[in-house]
Amino acid sequence: NKRFVFEMIVSGFDHINDLRLDHAYPADELMPLTCRGRVRGLEPSRGDVDDALGKFSLTLIDTLDTLVLLNKTTEFEEAVRRVLTDVRLDNDIVVSVFETNIRVLGGLLGGHSMAVMLKDAGHHMQWYQDELLHMAKDVGLRLLPAFNTSSGLPYPRVNLKHGIRGPESRTGTETDTCTACAGTIILEFAALSRFTGDPVFEVHARRALDFLWEKRQRNSNLVGTTINIHSGEWVRRDSGVGAGIDSYYEYLLKAYILLGDDLFLQRFNIHYASIMKYISQPPLLLDVHIHKPLLPARTWMDSLLAFFPGLQVLKGDIRPAIETHEMLYQVTKKHNFLPEAFTTDFRVHWAQHPLRPEFAESTYFLYKATKDPYYLEVGRTVLDNLNRFARVPCGFAAMKDVRTGSHEDRMDSFFLAEMFKYLFLLFAEEEDLTFNVEDYIFTTEAHLLPLSLSTAPHAPSPPTNTTEELDDSNFDWTCPNTRLLFPDPAFPRNLRDPIRSAVDKSCPQDGMRFMQEMMELSSQQQKEQLPPRAVQIVSHPFFGRVVLTSGPAQFGTDLSKSITGVRGFVTVAEPYSGCAELSNAAFVQGRIALLQRGQCMFAEKARHIMKAGAIGGIVIDDNEGSSSDTAPLFQMAGDGRNTDDVTLPLLFLFYKEGNILLEALKEYREVEVLLSDKARDRGEYYYWSVLHMTRQYHSVYCSLPRVNRNTALFLSWND
Repeated sequence: NKRFVFEMIVSGFDHINDLRLDHAYPADELMPLTCRGRVRGLEPSRGDVDDALGKFSLTLIDTLDTLVLLNKTTEFEEAVRRVLTDVRLDNDIVVSVFETNIRVLGGLLGGHSMAVMLKDAGHHMQWYQDELLHMAKDVGLRLLPAFNTSSGLPYPRVNLKHGIRGPESRTGTETDTCTACAGTIILEFAALSRFTGDPVFEVHARRALDFLWEKRQRNSNLVGTTINIHSGEWVRRDSGVGAGIDSYYEYLLKAYILLGDDLFLQRFNIHYASIMKYISQPPLLLDVHIHKPLLPARTWMDSLLAFFPGLQVLKGDIRPAIETHEMLYQVTKKHNFLPEAFTTDFRVHWAQHPLRPEFAESTYFLYKATKDPYYLEVGRTVLDNLNRFARVPCGFAAMKDVRTGSHEDRMDSFFLAEMFKYLFLLFAEEEDLTFNVEDYIFTTEAHLLPLSLSTAPHAPSPPTNTTEELDDSNFDWTCPNTRLLFPDPAFPRNLRDPIRSAVDKSCPQDGMRFMQEMMELSSQQQKEQLPPRAVQIVSHPFFGRVVLTSGPAQFGTDLSKSITGVRGFVTVAEPYSGCAELSNAAFVQGRIALLQRGQCMFAEKARHIMKAGAIGGIVIDDNEGSSSDTAPLFQMAGDGRNTDDVTLPLLFLFYKEGNILLEALKEYREVEVLLSDKARDRGEYYYWSVLHMTRQYHSVYCSLPRVNRNTALFLSWND
């Protein structure tokens, strides 16, 4: 039901936005597991990820135009007032130039565009006097020092208060930046110049793009991933359409659409022809070396390339967009989310998923281009998986490991700024939109910039350095009419079916040949270690929402071969080390024992809890502060002897995750967990918990119907 899904999207956004204001404001982001704001410097550092945080209420700014799109004009007006009264930009903090440009500058410009539109309509924002635009110019001026290089490419970081130079800036010593970091500036900076009439921003953005164009590899017409900002030498010479390069290509095409400058389209067309010649191996998009583009640089793909089918729709190249999108959808169905990276045979390479919106973005653009209801089904799958696997009591949590379903205390601002925007547009009817989206271009952060900027007064574009003749084929200057070229309504389905069969491995001869070729490519990779396991808290009030990533043992029960896993209540062993016979064996019997690492071998601990009648064990690290967030997966080895006598499962939790379990036990006394190879559906545990409470209420156990795992989950409370 399209309307039902639409209302789910709107109510989901309202729920998270209210939680953010209640529990996290004015912090940059909401931490959904601990239900508090993320303030940089007060939380453990996450490295480069934290460079997006500048103590400027990031999520508030990033979601301004989303509020208007979702027809929440009253909330938008209140949010603008909050920005004007509460946000400071002169913070002594080092931030990412790229992230601050697309999220903060883009967010302020998108908010200004919406405020002007509402004011002109005469119903809202009548008090508005371009205050957001003034703040946007302040941000732009604070980013400009980063462009003080001989090449014109920006430094990757800048101090909001002190700029680049001087010891107090704590930055300005970097030598490298990614191609996307330097090439994803033009939309925001050109819009800022044309809104304000100050050409300095557009001039600097164009200069950076000119330099990247000049440094492309002339034979392949591809660019590398990382470049020296002083010499222009390529540091990483691999080239693709994913992380490190993605939005450079996006901004070339969108700069043409927004600004109307043919130069950007010419450059994009040349790059695109090379992408389709060397990188595109439908439905795959594999990185290559810029000097040897016929040689693959790796045998895996990252999830950021999921934006590319949407860009192909803007280009008008529908066929490869359908093929690549379908491959991504099949990977999504296989793992519930797109892993951060996956191999050419569609296995997990990097298991994280920070709730990225690029796949939803491409789904929206393909639906808009084809009107094929199949893409509504895809969007429904995205929403259902978010609600089923990522939703927690205080929002939506990033997936730490898509294989186990474990969470990370992270909900980036782009989740609200982009994901809900594209899902809303996918399911919205025309009457749900209060303005014409066709009058705007989406930035890479999904901020809305008006196409009318192409006619806004602005300084003449500086002459380009290049003197070479550019390709001017007729096809590159027109968009093909796919309905005329492919009148068969089954055309998209005919493209999708072979890809679906290849991913499912239930394919005809052609699909099998495709899989064999991909397996040969991936055989170059190193053999993976044992996958992580899951400790899922399934009792009240968790009902399976809390999933802790755990390390496996190289002995004992192999949980990957168990359909049901091992479920039981937990009890702390005495002694806690588990290195002697347990003094509380009567309490451990039939339960899962909690043990502390150290003093003896893991196999010895397992034998002692087995003797006490335990059905499983969880070893908690004794190294205070250790966490699966920062430490590699830990596998418990045997004791050098035959461990065939150990017949129960033993899992390992780092200190941080173990402490979560111990705190739950302290608060609720009776805590039930599931030991398994991956997290299970929460709905089933909710049912079993209700049934357990019903049995307690009736007190007579045998008065209830006998239930087993195969029983349909439709028993009523009265039953």
